[in-house]
Amino acid sequence: MRAFRFAALAAAVLALAPAARAETQFEQNNRILLDQLAEVHNLTPKQKADVEAIFRRSGYIGQGNPAIVRHPMSVEECQARAPQGGKGYANRQFEKICGGKYMAPLYDPRTEKPEDAKACIDQFEFPDIPCTYPVTWVKAVEAAEICSAMGKRLCDAHEWEGACAGALEPPDYPFGAGSVAAMRNIHNSKYAATKSWAYGPEYQRGVCAADSTKSPGCNGGGWNGCGTNTYPTGAFPGCVSKLGVYDQHGNAAEHMNLPMKPSEMASNGSKTLGVTEMKGSWFIWDKYRAHPDWCRWRAPYWHGSRVMSPGSHSNYHLGFRCCKTVD
Repeated sequence: MRAFRFAALAAAVLALAPAARAETQFEQNNRILLDQLAEVHNLTPKQKADVEAIFRRSGYIGQGNPAIVRHPMSVEECQARAPQGGKGYANRQFEKICGGKYMAPLYDPRTEKPEDAKACIDQFEFPDIPCTYPVTWVKAVEAAEICSAMGKRLCDAHEWEGACAGALEPPDYPFGAGSVAAMRNIHNSKYAATKSWAYGPEYQRGVCAADSTKSPGCNGGGWNGCGTNTYPTGAFPGCVSKLGVYDQHGNAAEHMNLPMKPSEMASNGSKTLGVTEMKGSWFIWDKYRAHPDWCRWRAPYWHGSRVMSPGSHSNYHLGFRCCKTVD
């Protein structure tokens, strides 16, 4: 009799307990993305768990708010355009040099060979998988943490610029200039006469993932009003640099590290990073060019912060890609 009463009480408690919460579309998208990330990039269980924890802690990192996102191209359409459905982007020579898939060596072709590279950069915006929508709504600190969790690091600004311009040049940070604005002006003046885009010396419409549109209700950056209306990465095979790096114009702008002193250079092994630098342009650029986006152009200190600040900026068209130091 006592056992019967206990069973009845347990059943009553279960009946009053709330039902298991259904997985949201956003959570489902991230689960699929993380599974794909682990498979393509051969993550260990710990690496996957660490990346997943960063996503979960944020609550916003992912491929945008699915309630309002309107991608202009499907994954299937990208696979029809990309070489071998995207698999043709794999490069065995690069994999051997970089120790991982979908990374490109950073070097100067005028004096070096790919094998001379001391660093590599993701060929595509994170998750660095062809024909996959880039991840946005990520803060600079979260981007740095995700790269680190995968055995990589956030790129220094000059590395991203070299990947885009097709030649990695020595670091050119005028550390004694005294401010971000002064450093920027010196750098931009140095390269203004030789400006170029990944695909050539002049800006061209239709070459990169830059002909999408903002959400009709986009109010300047809100989660519920601004969709991440990106294209799949690698959907524009002609949007590539001479070093084999894709989508550095259009799609998502990208977090990078701008060192303010030599001890803040990620490429030198520093864990103490500098300030945020946003590289590239985003998915509406063919319709509205809000600022320059040539390869070596450095932006004003928009939404500026230390890279590792908990309050670093995120929005619907801001993502990242990682670099990796190689032996």
